[in-house]
Order: sequence, then structure tokens, then C-alpha cells
Amino acid sequence: MFALCAFVAFEATAVTTVMPTVADELDGVGLYALSFAAPLASAVVGMVAAGAWSDRRGPVRPLAVALVLFALGLVVCGVAPSMEVLVGGRVLQGLGGGALTVCLYVVVGLVFPAMLQPAVFASFAAAWVLPSLFGPALAAFVADALGWRWVFLGVVALVALAAVLIGPALRTLERREEGTPASRSRLAWAVVVAVAVLALELLGSRRGPTAVLAVAALAVVLVALRRMLPAGSLVARRGLPAVIGTRGLLSASFFCAEAYIVFVLQERWGLTAATAGLALTGVGIVWAASSQVQSRLGERVSDVAAMRWGSGLLLLGTLGLVLVVATHGPWALTMATYVVAGAGMGFGYPRTGVAMLAASTDADRGFNSSALSIADSLGGALALSISGIVFGAAHRADVDPFLSVFVLATALGALSVATAARTATVRR
Repeated sequence: MFALCAFVAFEATAVTTVMPTVADELDGVGLYALSFAAPLASAVVGMVAAGAWSDRRGPVRPLAVALVLFALGLVVCGVAPSMEVLVGGRVLQGLGGGALTVCLYVVVGLVFPAMLQPAVFASFAAAWVLPSLFGPALAAFVADALGWRWVFLGVVALVALAAVLIGPALRTLERREEGTPASRSRLAWAVVVAVAVLALELLGSRRGPTAVLAVAALAVVLVALRRMLPAGSLVARRGLPAVIGTRGLLSASFFCAEAYIVFVLQERWGLTAATAGLALTGVGIVWAASSQVQSRLGERVSDVAAMRWGSGLLLLGTLGLVLVVATHGPWALTMATYVVAGAGMGFGYPRTGVAMLAASTDADRGFNSSALSIADSLGGALALSISGIVFGAAHRADVDPFLSVFVLATALGALSVATAARTATVRR
């Protein structure tokens, strides 16, 4: 399970490193943002479907399907003749990746006793830290030596190896009798919101009357989110809804900036992919360190304070990106400001989960946990879709497109600060 998490994490950091090269070679800069939004949006469908399937029949079959979908998505991306096909592969990756995450959590609950489960989840967190240390450099090396396609194709063999390792444990699980069929409405809304998020970027990037349909797509997204999140989450109602909203806005602001950080370092300062990837390495280390700091502080820093400080640091980092890009400052300062944003994520992001559990009861803990993950994925996906529209519009208007995207990330960071301030009434 550690290997699966590590390989998925490596793929995520590797793709961020090489995607500017991919978009340039496939002549698909217009779909650059969508290549990041696609897996985040489709992951929600995978999460909901895998959760319902696991409740009915156990995690073995959905985990197998998740691995196949994830590997198939990698293959499609690796052989993609165009950016459109690559985005389709990313959709498959998201379906498999979202389902994989849910299934692994179910397996942990079935295989490991309660006293060992915290250590297993800690290993999952470590699995995401380690690839940030070597992932960008290795991806840049592979892309330079063999071509960017092998960044995708090479991970397929690693995923297959991890599947072989986890196989014996899965065979020991008893086959579960089929449970009560889950409601299909939640899965239907997940599909609707994923399609609407992707349609938003595709429609909004076009000129003429077609672009007006993007407004309709955005309205569909908001309606679907109202069905899938606790009441009041979209307007930051005090308490749990504000916690859910804070999680979504943190993801929206940070991943909007992350998708373009390597791109801007290469385009604006002429850095190589390996050097630009150091920004991802630095933010991975600082995120992990900041997360450890908030953990050790424990109750000396309340959940509300941690979310406020985290969102404040995120806003400071994105605002720094705006200032550096606007003034054409040194590239090292660009990396430093991005790392500050990562510190904010490490400090505030984990406490959204703690605050959510503290505000939940036995009757709604499962729904609230699912809502937090949905806000996380769709917050990032929606922000990336909008960033693609902003990037294209700025480019056509002869305005700095990178500056425009970072201004968007800063605005989202400011909203996260305002929303975090409304979490104070969470019941402990």
C-alpha cells in the first residue's frame, strides 16, 4: 500500500514537472489547465463509486478496477498523439486514483487492528513526501533521456509491481455478502459535477456566443455542490460549513498556483525542467515540516487558529508570487514565495479534517468526511478550469497570463482567510 501511494504521488509530481514540455510538443497550451483539472474532477466520481461498491461487496474488486483504470490512463497519456487524447487519459487516471484512495482506506480498516492503523496512515503521508524529494529531478531526467512519454509509461510497471505485492493480502479477505444497494443519486451528482467542471473550461475558452454556455456550466457545478456538501458550505455558514469551505478554498488557491509554477519558471526565466522542479521539492519538504509542527503543537494551537494561520500563509505566498512575477524579480524569490504557500497548506490543511471530525456525530461522520474530500478535489478542479479561461483570455488581450492566474490564486487565498475566520463556532 505504501508503494501504491508513493507511485501515485511520484506520478503527480512528475507530471507537474514535464507538463509544460508536453503541452508545447502536442501544441496544447490551451488545454494545459484542463490536463490538471481533469483528474481532480473525475476523482470525485471514482471516490463515490468505489465507496458504494466497497460497502456492498468489499474492497477487492473495486481496488482491482481502480488499478486497471489508473494504469490504462497512464498508457493513454503515454501514447497520446494530441493534447485532447492526453486529457482523456488524465480523466481515466482520476477515476482510478480517486477509487484507489477510498479502497486503500477500506483495506486498512479490514486488515490492520486499530492500534496499528495510525502508523499505516502515517506511512501514507510519508509516501507523498518522499517523491517530492526525487520526483521532479527524476522526471526531468527521464524526459530528457527517453522522452516525456516514458514519465507516464514507466509508472505503469511500478503500479503493476505494487499490485502484485498487495495481492496476497487481498486474497485473505473474506468475501462479503452483498449489502444494501447504495443510493445512485450521489453518484449521479458526482458525474454531473465532474462533467460540468470540465465543460466550464472548454466552453469558457471559446470565443463568441459559445462562451456564454460556460455560465450555465458554472451554475450546474454550484447546484451539484449544494447537493453533495453540508448546507451552507457555499456561503461559508459558521461552523462545519465554513470548515468544508475552507478546505475547498485552500485546495483551489494552492493547486491553481502549483499548476503554473514550473511553467512560469521555464517560460519567464528560462530554467530547465529539473531546476524548475526544485520548487516542487521545496514545497514538499516545507509542507511536511509545517504539518509536523502543527501536529506537535497539538491543542496549544486551536483548530480555528491553525486554519487561520494556514490560510494567511497561503495568501502571503500567492501574493508574493504576484509581486515577483509583476516586477520580474529573481526566480529564486519566485520559488521562495511558493514555498511559503506550501507552509500554509501544511499548517492549516490537516486541521480542516480534525475540525470536521470534532463537529460531526456518529450519524453524519461518514457524509461529512466524504464532503471534505469532495470539496478538496472539486475546489482544485474548479479553480484550474477557471484558471485556464483566465490564462487564455489574458493571452488574447496581450496581458501577462501568468500574472493573471496568480492574481486568481491570490483572490482564492483571500477568500480562504475570510472563510477560516468563520469556523470559530465549531463544536469540540
